[in-house]
Amino acid sequence: MDAREGADLRVLVDATAVPADRGGVGRYLDALLPELVRPGVDVEVVVQERDVALVESAGAAVSVVPAWARHPAARLVWEQVGLPWLATRRRPDVVLSPHYTMPLLAPVPVVVTLHDATFFTDPDLHSPLKARFFRMWTRLAGRLAAGLVVPSAATGAEVAREAGVDPARTTVAHHGVDRDLFGPPSAADVDRVARSLGLAGRSWVAFLGTIEPRKNVPALVRGWVGAVGDLSDPPALVLAGGRGWDDEVDGAVRAVPPRLTVVRPGYLPLADLPALLGGADVVAYPSLGEGFGLPVLEAMACGAAVLTTDRLALPEVGGDAVAYTDVDDRAIGDALGALLADPARRAALGGAARARAAGFTWSRAADQHVEAFRAARGRGPWWRRQA
Repeated sequence: MDAREGADLRVLVDATAVPADRGGVGRYLDALLPELVRPGVDVEVVVQERDVALVESAGAAVSVVPAWARHPAARLVWEQVGLPWLATRRRPDVVLSPHYTMPLLAPVPVVVTLHDATFFTDPDLHSPLKARFFRMWTRLAGRLAAGLVVPSAATGAEVAREAGVDPARTTVAHHGVDRDLFGPPSAADVDRVARSLGLAGRSWVAFLGTIEPRKNVPALVRGWVGAVGDLSDPPALVLAGGRGWDDEVDGAVRAVPPRLTVVRPGYLPLADLPALLGGADVVAYPSLGEGFGLPVLEAMACGAAVLTTDRLALPEVGGDAVAYTDVDDRAIGDALGALLADPARRAALGGAARARAAGFTWSRAADQHVEAFRAARGRGPWWRRQA
């Protein structure tokens, strides 16, 4: 008998939207897939050719998207034509579309992951085209998907209010943290990463994330200047992550006084992130709003003292194990300065953060996804529900 026939639940995952640099959806799937592959659950993943080995290492079956569908626009066409055809051939119980869009004519129920609601609540934080695109697909998924997965209760509440999504079809599945990677770094690793950043023997404040408007990086730069400008040995500011599209960041960095140091290394290897985060005096993440806030959780797992905001899902992640600030540069500077002046509080926050982060696991997230799949299987595809 075919092993697939013996599975209690067969899931087809469309991972073709994962970018080459992995990004948020890539990190989500990379961590989730190994936990989804379990007894009784057959997982097949459709990928770009570059991701075949990664998915095979997770234990999932693999199908490769045709070469013509690798361009983003062509991939959307493939999603609407090729993915329903593949689902007809492979006969899964459910399709997981992990990044807002979905095949509208799938022959089986579809579960869609909605990562964020700021396309509705704060559209100015995104490019106009991107905001319109994701608002449209969130509304379509809200009407047509058999199930929805969101990474936080805050995101679930926002999409219900802004897009009319039925909460009964929404499952909250908090992201987890990769404990094989994220944990308190060794002194040797901190020293190695410090040297690679040109900061040997120096302290730093770290930011990790794509430099986009909602990350509020210009206000962080100005707040950091206000917090450390008068110190005799001021910590550097490390802005790690993709350059994104925030046009104000370059101006804010150019205005930094010459005696202060800003380092912009771009993407760092995953293996360097624990030392960047756990080796920082403070990890500052003053976002204007997040669907979850994975960098905050990863910093917490590394034992960092984290300064973030109380917007959207961030308090759901940080609880009482992080420090909070308002989003303007003066508030950020005051809160950052207070933390830098109080090593005992930073140490207490780091310990509390590690303990809280231990409750966020990808195994639990996978359990919640499987619950969503089973519920969606019972609902059927949208065209059958509305027949």
